[in-house]
Amino acid sequence: MKKTKRGWLFGLLAFILIIGCVYVYQVAFFNDHFFPKTVANGVSLDKLTVAEAEKKLVANADNDTFTLLDNDNIWKSIPKKDLGITANYTVGLNKIIHKQNAFAWIPTYFNQRKYVLMDASLNEEKLNNTLQTVRTDLEKLNETRTVTQNASIKKEGDTFQIIPEVVGNNLEIDTLIKDLTAALKTGKKSQIQLENYQVKPTVLENDSSLTKSIEKINKIVNQSVTYSIAGETITVPKEQLADWIDYDNEKNQVALNQEKVTNYVAALGADYNTSTNPTTFKSTKRGEVSVPAGTLSWTIQTTEETAALTADILKGEGVSRTPITQGSTTPDKPLIGNTYVEVDRQNQHMYLYKNGALVLDTDIVTGKPTTPTPLGVFYIWSKERNSTLRGTNDDGSPYASPVDYWMPIDWTGVGIHDSPWQSAYGGSRWQTHGSHGCINTPPAKAGQLFNAVEVGTPVIVF
Repeated sequence: MKKTKRGWLFGLLAFILIIGCVYVYQVAFFNDHFFPKTVANGVSLDKLTVAEAEKKLVANADNDTFTLLDNDNIWKSIPKKDLGITANYTVGLNKIIHKQNAFAWIPTYFNQRKYVLMDASLNEEKLNNTLQTVRTDLEKLNETRTVTQNASIKKEGDTFQIIPEVVGNNLEIDTLIKDLTAALKTGKKSQIQLENYQVKPTVLENDSSLTKSIEKINKIVNQSVTYSIAGETITVPKEQLADWIDYDNEKNQVALNQEKVTNYVAALGADYNTSTNPTTFKSTKRGEVSVPAGTLSWTIQTTEETAALTADILKGEGVSRTPITQGSTTPDKPLIGNTYVEVDRQNQHMYLYKNGALVLDTDIVTGKPTTPTPLGVFYIWSKERNSTLRGTNDDGSPYASPVDYWMPIDWTGVGIHDSPWQSAYGGSRWQTHGSHGCINTPPAKAGQLFNAVEVGTPVIVF
C-alpha cells in the first residue's frame, strides 16, 4: 500500500516536472518566435522567427498586386514590385516580437492576432513611370466613356433654355491617380474601384441658380431698348439682344458680348454722327440739298456709350437712351430745327427763319474763288459789336477790317458781318469782289440779323 502511494507521488512529480520543462521551453521558444495564430498582411507567422517571417512576407509581397477594378471586374492588375515598392518588414516584425509576453504563450493557441505591416521603400522614379502609364491608359479608357456634363443654359434660336445634366461614366483621373499614389505609398489599400471616381454632375437642371439666370436672360431679351437720335426712334430688335447675350455656365453669369455691343454702337455712329455725315436740308430756292458736316455737330463716344448701354440693358427694366456724344450740340433733337440762318452760295442770298417763319432775307457776298466760304452746318457761337477782323490777303499782305457786327460760325475765322466797303451784293459779285471767306452782309441787314439771332443758332451754308 505504501509502495503504491509512493509510486503515485513520484508519477505526479514527474508529470509536473515535464509540464514545467515544456512551459519553460515554450517561454524560451517564444522569446524569438511568433505566437501561434499570428498573422501579418494575411500571412501566417505561426512559430516563425523574425528572419523566417521576413523571408515569407517578402516572398508574398513579391507576388502581391495592386488591382484596379471596373465594376468589380479586374481592369488592370499591377505587381507591386513593378510599382517600385521594395518590402522590408524587419522593423515591424521586431516590434511584434518585443511586445509578446512569452510567459503568456498558452492562451495564444486559442486567439488569433492580425497585423498590417507597411515597412517598405519606394523607387520614386519607377513608381512615377508606372503611374504615368496608368494615367495614359485611363485617358484612353475615358475616350470610350460618356462624358458627364452639368446642366447648362444654351441659346436655341432667339430663346434660351436649360439643357439637363448628363450623367456619364468618365473618370476624374487626377483624383484617382492622387489616391492611387497615396495607397501605394502607405500600403493601406490593395485595390481601387474605378466607379468611385466617375465624374458626377454638380449642377442639375432644377438648380435655382439656373432658374434665376433664365429669368434674368428672358427679362433682358424681352425688354424694350430704344434710342432717340435726331428726332428718330431706333429700336434694338429682340433678336439682336438675344445675340448679345453671353452666358458663362461655369460662373453662372449673364453678360453682354462687348464686341457685338461695341460694333452696334459704332454702326450707330457711322450712320448718325453729324460730325462725319452730311445733313439733308430743305432749302428755300433749291429744294432738298445735302450739306456737309460743320461746326454744329456731335460724335457718339463709342466706348462710353457701349458701357452705359450694357449697364442699362443688364438691369432688364427697359431702356430709352440718347447716346453719349461729344460736340457742339446734342443728339436728342434734329440738327436743324425751325430756327436757322440759311446761306445759299449759289444764289448769293441769306435767310433767317425763326420758328419756321421767314423774318429776314438779303443778298450777300461770299468768299471769292480763291478763298471760298466753306460749306457745312455751322452755328453762331458768339456775337460781338465793333470788332476788327484781321487776316492775310492773297498777296501776303495783312489786312484789318473794322466791323460793327461780328457773328463767327466756324473755328477758322469765318463769320457773318457787315461790309460797308461793298458797293453791291448778290449776283456774281463774289467772283470779283468776294470776301476772304466770310459772309459779307449789307450793314442794315447785318444789324437786323445781329439783334434777331441768338448764340447757338444753326447756320447752313450750301
